[in-house]
Amino acid sequence: MEGVQNLPPHLQGEFMKTLEQMQIKDSLIMYNTLTERCFATCVSSFRSKSLEKHETTCVQNCAERYIKMTQRVGLRFAEDQALRQKRAADAAAAAS
Repeated sequence: MEGVQNLPPHLQGEFMKTLEQMQIKDSLIMYNTLTERCFATCVSSFRSKSLEKHETTCVQNCAERYIKMTQRVGLRFAEDQALRQKRAADAAAAAS
């Protein structure tokens, strides 16, 4: 994000708007994936308009596990990126 500060003000606004749109798109993709996965896993009958008790419990557990998993993957990705940046900085310092 340091490079954004070097952009002209009108491009900074465009960049931030694009970044926000990407974040919204990613959130919607995650929500849709969560919905599809948990529905397919948990809902087995269409006898009534509402979910049965075991289906509701299953959907809640499924959603909770999915969200925890995506948070964990995000954390691991951030850790990996930080490690890669450190290695690149160390390599650049060693090359100097």
